[in-house]
Amino acid sequence: MLNRLKDDLSEAFKVAIREVAEAGGWPSAEVPEVPWDYPSESSFGDLSTTVAFSLTKQARRSSREIAGAIAQRLALDPSAVERIEVAGAGYLNVFITKSWWRQVIGEVLRAGALYGRARVGEGKKVQVEFVSANPTGPLHVGHGRGAALGDALANLLQAVGFKVEREYYVNDAGTQMEILGRSILARYQQLLGCDVPFPEGGYQGDYITGLAREVIQREGDQFLNQDEGKMVLTFAAFAAEEILKGIRTDLDAFGVQFDRWFEESTLYRRPPERNQTLLEEAIAFLKEKGFIYEEEGALWFRSTAFGDDKDRVLIRSSGEPTYYASDIAYHMEKFRRGYDLVIDIWGHDHHGYVQRVKAAVQALGYPPEALQILLIQLVNLLRGGRPVAMSTRAGEFVTLKEVLDEVGKDAARFIFLTRRAEAPLDFDLEVAKAQSEENPVYYVQYAYARLSSVLREAEKAGFQAPSLDADLSLLKLPEEFSLMKQLALYPEVILGAALAFEPHRLTAYLQEVAGQLHSYYRRYRFISQDSNLSWARLALAEAVRSVIGDALSILGVAAPERM
Repeated sequence: MLNRLKDDLSEAFKVAIREVAEAGGWPSAEVPEVPWDYPSESSFGDLSTTVAFSLTKQARRSSREIAGAIAQRLALDPSAVERIEVAGAGYLNVFITKSWWRQVIGEVLRAGALYGRARVGEGKKVQVEFVSANPTGPLHVGHGRGAALGDALANLLQAVGFKVEREYYVNDAGTQMEILGRSILARYQQLLGCDVPFPEGGYQGDYITGLAREVIQREGDQFLNQDEGKMVLTFAAFAAEEILKGIRTDLDAFGVQFDRWFEESTLYRRPPERNQTLLEEAIAFLKEKGFIYEEEGALWFRSTAFGDDKDRVLIRSSGEPTYYASDIAYHMEKFRRGYDLVIDIWGHDHHGYVQRVKAAVQALGYPPEALQILLIQLVNLLRGGRPVAMSTRAGEFVTLKEVLDEVGKDAARFIFLTRRAEAPLDFDLEVAKAQSEENPVYYVQYAYARLSSVLREAEKAGFQAPSLDADLSLLKLPEEFSLMKQLALYPEVILGAALAFEPHRLTAYLQEVAGQLHSYYRRYRFISQDSNLSWARLALAEAVRSVIGDALSILGVAAPERM
């Protein structure tokens, strides 16, 4: 609704600009787009544009003079626009009528769960690949941030019309799996009394010892005298399966479901219907295009042809493929499925891989913008403002499960989404448990619960349901119009967050709405002796409640009726 109004205003401004240009004798061939801002001060209107500033060069007049001329020639809908004011050096401030703002309530109530939805992605297929943690250990809090981001982003893209598939890439091949197998084999032997060293760089967490004990319980000591190489493979496969079960369980508890779990080992298998593995197909394709060359016994990809700072090895002189080679084959397989857009969500330590993977996608024949890569910064886990010690391979890390057990899914998801992906995040466990304004998810959920309570009390008082026939002209308070403006902004917030891949915009929006709602609740009564005013305020309450509930559902956070 607000976007439609801005579109109508933009067209009216363009017509006025052409008329002003014609009357003033200055060129109007290039009428600029009209930019819109939301002034922080109500005295500056509801919308403001700096379009006059962009016309000074061609008009050879001051921006204020141009703004005044535009304002005089504007033909605007009086039911929507109360007045236009020229301010400062040439700002054009638009004041929207009170009756127009009140209409937003009815639009929200009529649309219900469809309010805020858009169709910009209609017909387009998107894949979001996220978490994709190696099955070498349980998920930690950093993985939780990636899971929250990926799932919320997928929900946002679906809300604006895209067909979205969620995927987890299982790194079940390569050096890290061998290290995992050797780590468990060493613990297995040690538990059975063998004096063997632990492998250098091995995984040392308590979960490694637990997996070794599990092998002993199932199989006893039968592996002690078997071939070491075979045992490493056996232990690695067993551990990967068990760890992946735990990862699936943790993600289920976190409210994250994937449409596909793609195993890296698939890239190295040769199915009956093909005479090449996916990895071999990818290399053959690049070789045919002239992007592969051999040097010192290794195969190299000419990634510098696509902006990379140096060429990259795909197959080592030993014949072993690099991780980069499997990344290329995996992305080839992704795009073959017909996605219009592929979004990868990686940890911040993968920054160096961004350009080289984009180079590979271009070499495979796809536009670089078809692949978008989001990098997630670290999570600084705190308790009461003090850092919680975390390390990785040393084994002393805080798992996602531990965080969920302590603070719950809703608090974890919401707090993970309060900052943009590329910004570090402080996650304070005590704040996440607090039932106060300090805890952002509690603050927002309490707003929803408060409104639910108001509507229950209204029903007891004889107001069966918020009515579209309520006399909304009785809503006259500045705080009421502030809430209406937030309702009007919701579709724009959803669309902007989806297209920018920034779910944190939604948590910021919810905190603003919740803050306004709590302030209003403390000062005014929704139900009073004035039944007509009560009906009007209850309609506003239901509209705000509907939007808060919908936004929480997109974030994957519950909207509790009672707290």
